[in-house]
Amino acid sequence: MAMMALVFGLLTATLLLFGSFGDAAPCADCFSQSRAAYYPNSDDKGTETGRCGYGAFGATINNGYVAAVSDLYRDGLGCGACYQVRCTNGKYCSDKGVNVVITDHGSSHDTDFIMSRRAFGRMAQNMDAGASLLALGVVDIEYRRVSCSYPNKNITIEIDESSSNPHYLAFVIWYQQGMEDITAVQLCETQSYTCKLLDRSYGAVWTATSPPSGPLSVRMLLRDENGDEKWIVPVNDIPDNWKAGDIYDSGAQVIA
Repeated sequence: MAMMALVFGLLTATLLLFGSFGDAAPCADCFSQSRAAYYPNSDDKGTETGRCGYGAFGATINNGYVAAVSDLYRDGLGCGACYQVRCTNGKYCSDKGVNVVITDHGSSHDTDFIMSRRAFGRMAQNMDAGASLLALGVVDIEYRRVSCSYPNKNITIEIDESSSNPHYLAFVIWYQQGMEDITAVQLCETQSYTCKLLDRSYGAVWTATSPPSGPLSVRMLLRDENGDEKWIVPVNDIPDNWKAGDIYDSGAQVIA
């Protein structure tokens, strides 16, 4: 009997140990608790001066359902990520909430999100409830990362206004689908395929002093939530006569 009790005790301890490991595993679909506010001095959509460097595009992407974040900004790595955000006040809030794209960095009143007015009101059950949410100013929320989706859009590159051919090249990447982060970018000469690793200047802005000459291929390293990495190589190149303000369709997209 003593031996059986010992075996049973060891088995129970083992099961509890494995149960603890299971509980500690990350949950990609789980919500985190926080608070959210909204831009007080902007129009219905987002801001054109966000710290991700998107400019006017950052105010209108995702139909203006955008947000600034604090810790989730991750030194610019979080720019372009998508989150489902829903408030928790059952009197005003819907179960679905709203999906927002990160375009800026900021915090207020112990919040993780500062949302556009449009996105903040979208968390509500209806327009009247939305007005009540806006009147509150700051609300409790829960959020989780979700896959970005841009139907009929390829990854797109905008040449930043600070660029000057052939001395300095800066660009921003738009319309990346899925849940992966762009952790590195290479600029390659298409003829010799000599590549140069770019610097993340800030936010989603990638830069190169004395960039390679000729048509250029942009290679992006993507990392998922499990740490797995892969390179994506766009079909279309940046032409050799690129200039500030130009926008190029890469011809490629991440399968979300």
